[in-house]
Amino acid sequence: MKPIFVRGISNQFRLTLAIILSVILLAANHRLEPARESLSSALSPIQYLASVPSAILDWSSESFATRNMLALQNKELLRQQLLMSERLQRFEHLRQENERLRALLGSPAYQDSRKMVAEVMEVASDPSHHYVVLNHGSRSGVFVGQPVVDAQGVVGQVVQISEMTSRVLLLSDVSHGLPVRITRNDVRLVANGTGELDEIELRHVAKSTDIRVGDLLVTSGLGNRFPEGYPVARVMEVLTEDGQSYARVTAQPLAALDRIRYLLLIWPSPDSGVTLPNQIPVPAADNPVEEAKPDAGNGTDPQGAVSNATAPNAAAAPSNANGASNAAITQPPAEVH
Repeated sequence: MKPIFVRGISNQFRLTLAIILSVILLAANHRLEPARESLSSALSPIQYLASVPSAILDWSSESFATRNMLALQNKELLRQQLLMSERLQRFEHLRQENERLRALLGSPAYQDSRKMVAEVMEVASDPSHHYVVLNHGSRSGVFVGQPVVDAQGVVGQVVQISEMTSRVLLLSDVSHGLPVRITRNDVRLVANGTGELDEIELRHVAKSTDIRVGDLLVTSGLGNRFPEGYPVARVMEVLTEDGQSYARVTAQPLAALDRIRYLLLIWPSPDSGVTLPNQIPVPAADNPVEEAKPDAGNGTDPQGAVSNATAPNAAAAPSNANGASNAAITQPPAEVH
């Protein structure tokens, strides 16, 4: 006669088996990366299919918009266009004046980088991680570590890619760190995520550091990951407590990380010294390219910056830290409006 209650596997055996499997997965983590990329590429059509209802809803809401709403939107867009046109006129004057001053001083100008617009397909559902999925992948030339920005400032960087999609880690994630500097006095710091979409922190800031509420933080260019000068955040609070060696500094990201939809992927310029993984060719920019005229003041500065007046379709071969020459990347200079 069989017993009614059969004794199963003991808890000690289950725990031992779980520990062994965990150690095996940790040891083989780097070998599983190709399998992850293949699985992500296989699931990309499902992600596109999942975004279809949202696209249909957006199309329906736009199609059934009232005439008054469209008129108001058109009026507001016209007003913004006039304001931006006025700013572009002033910036064009400043750019020409800057080029003349650089030519007099013999100082080279910085070469612009290539850019591509991408759309957010999915937002992370895990509260412990902040990332979004974009509709461009390795087929479009996206690479791991690529910086991502929006209209206001830095958003994050690409951490995983497949053929048609890529995953972007937001700068608010606790595992994200970004070298920044204060525009007022060029003090260099490191901004770290706190797990909150509207807050980042600056760690290990000495009390004697000249930092104030309202200071603008921009990328410093260190690490050859983010180009220099992109706005990141604005300092919101500086707390100094007795008995503490460092001040507690918090800042608010300029990018609206909780409602981003369209982002900008940035490729490094040929003279930046950044080596693309597997020498991925840089794709064509979305905006039309205008040919830049050569300038007598062209050259290379100590940081490797080359003048914007480089002839189009010129191949550049930057060298890495070991002295090995990287493959040439063709990038005509693009004028961004």
